[in-house]
Amino acid sequence: MDAVRTIDRSAAVGSLRLSTSSLELQRVSVPQYKLRGEMALLECVYELEDDSLYSVKWYKDDEEFYRFVPKANPPQNSYKLEGIKVDHHLSDDKQVVLRNVNLKTSGLYRCEVSAEAPSFASAQGEGRMDVVFLPKDGPHIHGEQRIYRVGEWISLNCTSGKSFPPSVLEWYINDEEITDPEVMVNFPPIIHVHGLMSSALGLKFKLKGSHFIDGQMKAKCVAKVSPVMWEGDEEDTVERVLPPDMVREALFLVRGCAIRCGASTLILALLTSLALTTVT
Repeated sequence: MDAVRTIDRSAAVGSLRLSTSSLELQRVSVPQYKLRGEMALLECVYELEDDSLYSVKWYKDDEEFYRFVPKANPPQNSYKLEGIKVDHHLSDDKQVVLRNVNLKTSGLYRCEVSAEAPSFASAQGEGRMDVVFLPKDGPHIHGEQRIYRVGEWISLNCTSGKSFPPSVLEWYINDEEITDPEVMVNFPPIIHVHGLMSSALGLKFKLKGSHFIDGQMKAKCVAKVSPVMWEGDEEDTVERVLPPDMVREALFLVRGCAIRCGASTLILALLTSLALTTVT
């Protein structure tokens, strides 16, 4: 499946700390989240009026990685920092472009603008960016058997592919979401190298005749990647309109087999290991 690289997201405009001189920091714009491997545009928009620019500096988690000093030769300079690759051709005093972002690119970004004498004014603003790693496969359903009987217990496990942040798993029976905690089994996340994680969620219940519609029952596991969005000091998980490759599902079908297998016997058939849907 091809990854979708166009994604609806807005930039996070961080808090601004302004001086009382004619230097005015109008906006610091940092993408709230990016997909691994994408470019990230960081903007620092200011007005000097009667002041002259001395420098523009960018920091990630309080470590400087880029500065622009118009009177220096060359005016641009970047510093080695893990997860940071500055594109000097696309960067200047009002924007910085980061190439090929990865999980270590995630962090709090701050822009600091300073004016020359006599005011020596300064202003700064910040915003957080998180990088998302989408799962390349899954989710996968495990534990299914070939034959079931009405009244038997069905026990299934769903495991997502590696991602960051970890996928949120949901179970559906006949396209209706299962919300009863009594039938779901929660497992701790599986930790992989490079900070990636897999989620696991079990489902266990006793089969009843009411579970079947026209002789069949459909069970589905859906994995969603919901990026962590930042606004000020609050952390919140927000679901937006996500591209199809951020939502995956595994599906199987349980069919009644009254003629060949007896009225109380069920056949479990694996329909598909992966399907796509779109979340709204």
